[in-house]
Amino acid sequence: MTQESQEKQQKQYDKMTKQPVGKLLLMLSIPTVISMMVTNIYNIVDTAFVGTLGTSQSGATGVVFGFMAILQAVAFMCGQGAGSIMSRRLGEKDLQEATRYASTGFFLSFGLGLCMGIGSLAWMDTLLNILGSTQTIAPYAKTYISFIAVAAPFFTSSLTMNNLLRYEGKAKFGTVGMMTGAVLNIGLDALLMLGLGMGIAGAGIATAASQFVSFCILLFMFLSGRTQTRIGMRYFARDWKTLWNIVATGFPSLLRQGLNSAATMILNRCAGIYGDAAVSAMSCVSRISFFPMAVAIGIGQGFQPISSFNLGAGKKDRVRKAFRVALLGEELVLALLAVPMAVYAAPLIQMLRDDVQVIEIGVRALRLACVSQLFIPLTMMVEMGFQSMGAKVLASFSSSLRSGVLLIPTIMILTKSRGLAGVQEAQPLSIVLAFLVGIFLCRVYLKRLEDKS
Repeated sequence: MTQESQEKQQKQYDKMTKQPVGKLLLMLSIPTVISMMVTNIYNIVDTAFVGTLGTSQSGATGVVFGFMAILQAVAFMCGQGAGSIMSRRLGEKDLQEATRYASTGFFLSFGLGLCMGIGSLAWMDTLLNILGSTQTIAPYAKTYISFIAVAAPFFTSSLTMNNLLRYEGKAKFGTVGMMTGAVLNIGLDALLMLGLGMGIAGAGIATAASQFVSFCILLFMFLSGRTQTRIGMRYFARDWKTLWNIVATGFPSLLRQGLNSAATMILNRCAGIYGDAAVSAMSCVSRISFFPMAVAIGIGQGFQPISSFNLGAGKKDRVRKAFRVALLGEELVLALLAVPMAVYAAPLIQMLRDDVQVIEIGVRALRLACVSQLFIPLTMMVEMGFQSMGAKVLASFSSSLRSGVLLIPTIMILTKSRGLAGVQEAQPLSIVLAFLVGIFLCRVYLKRLEDKS
């Protein structure tokens, strides 16, 4: 290692272990929040563009979102699994091992994305049926998902690299790549869908092209020496132990995202009983309600590298303080954003799909979602804390609560007993139930930090 590299490494170490926790959390959270907000704005704009084509086309975005959630689950498994271990190794000043995990996580993500893209093209009709598509939505969903499948390896590996950069404490580099892709996507949506009249195919092409651009920018960050770790085949670990460590550590993310995708499919199928308007309405609600959540998640993701790095460096007091500050920040953000969203629920739904039935169904669902969001930060922070700590079993259990273990049976029970009202109420109720369990898990997490001190 050169003198310059050693100085850079020491400077990054001092930043992560000595800078005031509140300031460091703000520095690491802001780029992630911006990235997630821009990406979410893109999702909303994309839904609004597609919504101008018709209710069935709008519903197609909700159906395909389930597939994208599966890809995201794989990407987060690789990125957070490799990133958490990588960050702890950097805290231990083991750059060689950190680089090995970063490269292995990247190539694992790209390979899995490639396999999933090929598989989805081969069994598309079956996939769309599983995703909850109706017969009228299917033709549009098939067009849209074809382009997403082609871009799948770039989508997964981009998200993985973004997580790796975040865990290294270089979140701003990830923001550049993700924001560029999101802004490009919005511009291409307008050009291809409205300017060239390509309809939902234009939306698919715009998404695929923007993912490839993001991929190139993020990969350049690693190849150009802007990071401590590197990505290259020579660093790729060919032993099963390393792969298993990445998968096991990232499994809570896969479980959370995978169960959330499964719940989305079930929700789409239950909503589909009441027509395309119900599917479209729930799709609009998921896009809008994620807006304040994007900020809260960004704060939580700013906490994760602080937690992993300082655990590796043996500074548990900084982890506890960062946990408290991040939890308070998330609650404050959700309270400030969720309340006005609930008040202006009708015009927000109308912005995405100007259909009386869609608005009527969506308004109640969105207001319930806004109220329930105030119960999310505790369970989310505990889950992120366990994952950063490397507590694989507890992290997997906590991540599964809100996304599946409670949500899926709640959907099944409420939709059967309360019909369409149950479709609207299922997710909010599961969040409240997860919060009650989360209080106990929070005590376990904080006790573990005390024991590790």
